[in-house]
Amino acid sequence: MALVKTLNGHTPIFGKHCFFAENATVIGQVSMGDFCSVWYGAVLRGDVHFIRMGNRVNIQDGAVIHCTYQKSPTQIGNNVSIGHNAIAHGCTIEDNVLIGMGSIVMDDCVIGTGSIIAAGAVLTKGTIVPPGSIYAGTPAKFLKKVPPELASGEIERIANNYITYAQWYKPWDKI
Repeated sequence: MALVKTLNGHTPIFGKHCFFAENATVIGQVSMGDFCSVWYGAVLRGDVHFIRMGNRVNIQDGAVIHCTYQKSPTQIGNNVSIGHNAIAHGCTIEDNVLIGMGSIVMDDCVIGTGSIIAAGAVLTKGTIVPPGSIYAGTPAKFLKKVPPELASGEIERIANNYITYAQWYKPWDKI
């Protein structure tokens, strides 16, 4: 069973039909909506500030979601995929976003709706990604606008796939 820990009087809050891998860790001021999943080795540490997630968010294997003490919370919208071993730290990620594997999103970054952060990208403190943009590199820079086939073929497809995968582990009809 996942480690879900109350800390300093804050207990994580979950919506309906959420899946937590056995070695996922969720601590403190964390709230998430419906149909979310937190996969193997992922850590959501709401110990120094809050983490708020919408519906249909998947935090993939080894990803870390954290904040900056009394300064920068982490807010994640709806239909967001955080890739394997990615870090989201004290940032805002709007709706329908794909954060690629191994990427790092630092404090006070804002990732606009419908954007893709490429695998391995590093967004330095305060980077603002306009809606519908692809950012890549170290430090990450604008690459191009998200074409329609990537919006449906990647952002939507991955979010939908992770709802399916979660059902393999925890079928909703058994709840």
